[in-house]
Amino acid sequence: MRMYDVITAKKRGNELTDEQIAFVVKGFTAGEIPDYQMSALLMAICLKGLNMRETTTLTMEMARSGDMLDLSAIHGKKADKHSTGGVGDKTTLIVAPIVASLGVPVAKMSGRGLGHTGGTIDKLESIPGFRTTIPADEFIRSVNDMKLAVAGQSANLAPADKKMYALRDVTATVDNISLIASSIMSKKLASGADVIVLDVKTGSGAFMKTFDDSAELAKAMVTIGNNCGRKTYAVITDMNQVLGRYVGNWLEVREAIEVLRGEGDEELRLVSYTLASYMLLGCGIAGSIDEAKRMIEETVASGTAFEKFREFVARQGGDVSFIDNPEKMRSAKLETPVYASRGGWISEINAEEVGMASLLLGGGREKKDDTIDPIVGICVDKKVGDRVFAGERLGVLYANDQESVIAAGKRFQAAYKYSETPVPPVAPIYGYVDENGVHRV
Repeated sequence: MRMYDVITAKKRGNELTDEQIAFVVKGFTAGEIPDYQMSALLMAICLKGLNMRETTTLTMEMARSGDMLDLSAIHGKKADKHSTGGVGDKTTLIVAPIVASLGVPVAKMSGRGLGHTGGTIDKLESIPGFRTTIPADEFIRSVNDMKLAVAGQSANLAPADKKMYALRDVTATVDNISLIASSIMSKKLASGADVIVLDVKTGSGAFMKTFDDSAELAKAMVTIGNNCGRKTYAVITDMNQVLGRYVGNWLEVREAIEVLRGEGDEELRLVSYTLASYMLLGCGIAGSIDEAKRMIEETVASGTAFEKFREFVARQGGDVSFIDNPEKMRSAKLETPVYASRGGWISEINAEEVGMASLLLGGGREKKDDTIDPIVGICVDKKVGDRVFAGERLGVLYANDQESVIAAGKRFQAAYKYSETPVPPVAPIYGYVDENGVHRV
């Protein structure tokens, strides 16, 4: 088999066989197929497309290109959730202990943040002492003992995806639904969960900016997961503004603690409870979403979910005193308010710009090896639909140097747009996707 023939076939719009796709993934991962030929095939795929069989095969071959986590030693159905990335998205810190407290094993591999989006591993590492690198036997033992463990992704998890994405990023071949879906799902399939719930973001702070694009991606990923024997759901959620009220690693941990204590932001609670509900539904713990939400409300109200989070933090080496008393964490040197430039109703908040403002404060990475300051970030006081007056406070920047405050403040303030007439609040959830297709809510 020759790569030249595979490229030619796709250039002409022909379907690739399973054998051809396997040949490409294995050869490229092994370094036997050069970048220039892979780039040509990726461009042909962008122009001619892949059908669902081709996309599913590509996903599985990418998943098999490295370590396939064997979770068979973990008792019961294992559940996982994945977000396509957003600003202020701390739902894993809420969802995982809730689901685990109801008896569902959550064995989760998570990543770090890059650019304007945050990463679960960075948030957890803001807890003093918390370990995100743990041996496989300890990971499995923790899930069996207490139903929950979260660790950083293995360097050898879907290496074909890592190589392909690096090439797509510099050859203008990122924005193809099949390639995006296979990239995300290859890592989820390699992570070994039986039930996968996808939080597909849509809006200014998301990779997919429109509902239709987000729904198309969600449908493709759900189909791939179900085709590969994993019960898969997707929830399409808003990222036209920050999720919750805080952006920044420790600040987001603190906000997650508030929700686990039955307090906190209502929109964050709704999104978290909905994601957790689909995990319970997929694992057969609840017979309906309504039943799942009742179970979640009970485990939060009783304090069981919060206790599970404490247990999880302690198990992975974290200092639980910071969970019991978040105010114990040292504060940023500077707390600088940002004020509205004019009056009116807030009509839009560019979530990506808010994320970039947090990055400028030191709360994110422009490059993978950048160091994050865990205590800096932003508090968002005003959301879409709120009435504000000129000079009223929009939020607060938490920083450790004045120069970053000036740059971030300008970016944060500019993220807001105003209307002369009332604007309705943004719905946090737009719809969901199951094996029967896309459903708007």
